[in-house]
Amino acid sequence: MASVWVEGIDEMNTIAEELRVKNHRIGRQGAAVVKASAYQVEALAKLFAPVRTGHLKSTIGPPDFTLHMGGGVLEAAISATARYAVYVEWGTRNMAPRAFMGPALDRVGPQFAAAVAAISDPFDGGMVGVRGGG
Repeated sequence: MASVWVEGIDEMNTIAEELRVKNHRIGRQGAAVVKASAYQVEALAKLFAPVRTGHLKSTIGPPDFTLHMGGGVLEAAISATARYAVYVEWGTRNMAPRAFMGPALDRVGPQFAAAVAAISDPFDGGMVGVRGGG
């Protein structure tokens, strides 16, 4: 009778366990990053919105969160519901744009990307001692 030995199986089991543990942590931290970023976008959009009567500003947010169970992805949507919001954001042939949502996203985007990068490496010094970077 032959026996089979797979070298490195202990390391693979360790990596699998690390990924399982990190997946839960990343999910919680990722949701927190999405929520915090969405509220920052809302606040900045209100700050950047042009004000004549205040109606446009009053229709911005709050963020609407959707959890997609298949992939465990949390999505945030921030909108301005004033009927003319799109015309203010993008302009018309008779009116220059006075963007407020785009600049808010531009301001929060780099912080969001950095926060996601900080939590996305499943081997960030845990059990297996592997680190990303370059």
